[in-house]
Amino acid sequence: MLRHTLADFCQFLRAPQLCPPAPLCQGRGRWAIMLGTYLAGLVVMGVALALWQRAFHLPAPEAFGGYRLPALVAISVLAAPPGEEALFRGWLTGRPRALWLLALALVAVALLAAITVKWHEIAAVFGLLALVIAAPVGCYRLRRLDTPGWFARGFGVWFHLSAVVFGLMHLTNYPRLSWALVPMVLPQIWAGLVFGYLRMRSGLRGAILAHAVGNAATLAAALLAGH
Repeated sequence: MLRHTLADFCQFLRAPQLCPPAPLCQGRGRWAIMLGTYLAGLVVMGVALALWQRAFHLPAPEAFGGYRLPALVAISVLAAPPGEEALFRGWLTGRPRALWLLALALVAVALLAAITVKWHEIAAVFGLLALVIAAPVGCYRLRRLDTPGWFARGFGVWFHLSAVVFGLMHLTNYPRLSWALVPMVLPQIWAGLVFGYLRMRSGLRGAILAHAVGNAATLAAALLAGH
């Protein structure tokens, strides 16, 4: 089981294939093996990146520095996994409804950014209200459509792009940016690859559960280390 799962994972990374996910209950062994593989990878990269961070005098991430422990647990273990998995990997099946919601989410992020910098605030607010209406209307109209051919043909690109973007997004956790910081998000890119694989093999629930357990383990390790 271990050898077969790891071989399938490596093959999938080399040539990602669009396929309907199986229920999590039918692949618990594979899910557990991939969770262990993910955590083992974090340990190895954590040691290497600690040396890298010290060598280049890089700052520590400050994403959750101002939160108390209960809020930190709620955000990192309960809120972030379902939200991030839905945004970065919920659409990997290529279903038109999911792609529609992804497009609206990206537009919403742009509109929120416009409001934050006070650029055309009124128009941005009305845009957000329009998205609230467009989301269910689009989902209803697209409910019976199959995955488009262009998505299936380019699935490998979408899969790897989602993992890279997921990792690079975490650069915003640092107080200042530099090229030396790029390797510091390798654990998040690794997470994107593992969770993406689980998304396609065990469904979105499997990816969310692995993400939550991984975040809980990382948070526990940080607390034990005194950070």
